[in-house]
Amino acid sequence: MTLAHARQSGVDIWIVQLPGHAPYAYTHLKRVFSSDDSRHRVVTIDLKKLLACADRDTTDYVLPSVQYWAPGKAAGIREFLDPNRERIPDMPFITFRETRTRTLLGIPGLSKIGVASFRNGQHRARYLAHAGATTLPVEIHETEADLLVRYCGE
Repeated sequence: MTLAHARQSGVDIWIVQLPGHAPYAYTHLKRVFSSDDSRHRVVTIDLKKLLACADRDTTDYVLPSVQYWAPGKAAGIREFLDPNRERIPDMPFITFRETRTRTLLGIPGLSKIGVASFRNGQHRARYLAHAGATTLPVEIHETEADLLVRYCGE
């Protein structure tokens, strides 16, 4: 599913559809690095694939599913993402790498897997998946973008 992309008050925004989400049917996200000289790219990804890669991250904090969050946390993120608010939230900013799988003995195997690490926006991404989003724009350094597309492209 291709995301709608627009320009509002000089800012590029992406519209993320949320089918079946009662509070609102969509939200919008903007770039983290918006200058023309930025070495970061926006990539539209399959959200389930991205979260599967993020669950493999051993270097950073990995959030549980929304249903396991502390009371009020989901409500706070829902309010933060509300498209009627004046402030447009940033899209998630991630890094992506490839690593080898491990055998039962802990020895690196032959196959490779993708690993995503959130620098910002993990709560947003997990809430949007819970709310029914299937695709999501994320910002990533240009040197990692092709690898992300290979593992998580839509």
